[in-house]
Amino acid sequence: MSKLKINIWSDVQCPFCYIGKRHLEAALSQNHLTDKVEIEYKSFQLNPDIPMHMPVKQNAYEYLSQIKGMSYEHSVTLHQRVTQMAQHAGLDYHFEKTIIANSFNAHRVLQFAKTKDLGNLLEEILFKSYFTDGKNINDPETLMEMGIEAGLTMEEVNEALHKEEYAYKVNQDIYEARQMGISGVPFFVFDEAYAVSGAQPVEYFTEVLQKIISERNEPLTSQIADACKAEGECL
Repeated sequence: MSKLKINIWSDVQCPFCYIGKRHLEAALSQNHLTDKVEIEYKSFQLNPDIPMHMPVKQNAYEYLSQIKGMSYEHSVTLHQRVTQMAQHAGLDYHFEKTIIANSFNAHRVLQFAKTKDLGNLLEEILFKSYFTDGKNINDPETLMEMGIEAGLTMEEVNEALHKEEYAYKVNQDIYEARQMGISGVPFFVFDEAYAVSGAQPVEYFTEVLQKIISERNEPLTSQIADACKAEGECL
């Protein structure tokens, strides 16, 4: 049997994307399928209008409070729910440390990393850097550090950030998502035929994987789970 291809549209500032990643990984591990799949992360931007050349000087609590017109305290309460979900998935979120920034350049480096089979590793590094370590994912020096940690060279990260080819690839992924009607992430496509939306539980991913393996040609009905929508609507 050929490897099962899984395409995942995701943004590195999407809290449910990181949780969904962990849930999928757990399902693959529990079903002894980790080595039997090929995973590719696709670019998606939740907040494309954030200024490119300087981060919004707000953390996630402040940003949601502003764009939704809610109190800071209510924003904290909403994020606490997500933090608890992350803890159940084995993740450590610190929204108070986050730096809201445009994710386009991070996606450019990810696109280059994919050409070196390092995309999945860099995706993990970016998630942790943003949600746990409070790093600025749009800062060139920080992106350089993360790229090198993933196995890229300084020259390769510079190429990713300055060569138009990788900006084009980011936009192509976003265009493809739009053509497929994807309005929120994470969004998983198995075998280019089976769609799963949101950070589904491990058990649901297990059902999906088992169904696909047994009936590779039978369409799968998706169900709704926690996801981030375009324009940054996550909570």
